Amino acid sequence: MPTNEPITNSFDQLLNELQKAVVGQRAVMEQALVAFFAGGHLLLEGVPGLAKTLLAKALAHTLGSNFKRVQFTPDLMPSDILGTNVFDMQSRQFHFMPGPIFTDVLLADEINRTPPKTQAALLEAMEERQVTVDGVPRILPANFFVMATQNPIEYEGTFPLPEAQVDRFMMKIVVRYPSDEEEREILRRYHAGMKPDSFERLGLRHVLDAEAINATRRAAEAIVVKEEIVSYIVRITHATRTSPRVTLGASPRASLALLQAGKVLAALRGRDFVTPDDIKELAVPVLRHRLIVKPEAEIEGHTPDQVIAHVLGEVPVPR
Repeated sequence: MPTNEPITNSFDQLLNELQKAVVGQRAVMEQALVAFFAGGHLLLEGVPGLAKTLLAKALAHTLGSNFKRVQFTPDLMPSDILGTNVFDMQSRQFHFMPGPIFTDVLLADEINRTPPKTQAALLEAMEERQVTVDGVPRILPANFFVMATQNPIEYEGTFPLPEAQVDRFMMKIVVRYPSDEEEREILRRYHAGMKPDSFERLGLRHVLDAEAINATRRAAEAIVVKEEIVSYIVRITHATRTSPRVTLGASPRASLALLQAGKVLAALRGRDFVTPDDIKELAVPVLRHRLIVKPEAEIEGHTPDQVIAHVLGEVPVPR
């Protein structure tokens, strides 16, 4: 019998609700939920039309959370995200007008289309759960969660995310095309009158509230992590730093992310301990965006995912 059975049941309910809106993409949903409950942030990469925006909206709805979307464009300013002080002529005082960042779930759509100055506006928010406007720090909601999207194909008019920004994302999930059967199911649903943005018509329910979210996070904090698992994580991240194919390996923040995500995955699957398989399952989404492959290795066809797979094959698994 699973030790964390109530949490496992909630996790299954969340997935079932999300699948009312999004066909397939189960692994993407699972990893998105792991990132949320681990207190991290998520970078979604995929071509247009793969339901990335729909997933973010449906996730916020099922979690009973506030949702806001910011379309990142070349002329977007930091104040458009954070907010600004506005002078009130009647009271003759400045009043703070909060920006869209003051929400639970923020969808940063096409984040690589805005200049680095505006991208950097998210750095403090993602790391410290606060923003500073005109020297005054302002606290963000406790469950603040960024889901950012980027298109891997279009490079014209884009600004690659700086390494400091990329490292703030706990996971990078690559959203791929649906299978033939999944795409047929999408067409069947639309033909039957499905309106994906009408969550009421889809019967999409609120599964968790703020108290239940906090209970899940507390359960994850209590998960047992043996010393062998800690050493396994360190050996994996160290191996990325010493790989001959890599210019930049995973940072200690990556090790922390792998540990925390592993604890959440164990809790969501009903266990009170982390296994090596949990770490292996999460290694690619947690590490892929933190590695810079050497140009000569790229020419030979090596990708971050392949480097991580090679590392996992080389590092001994604790028994």
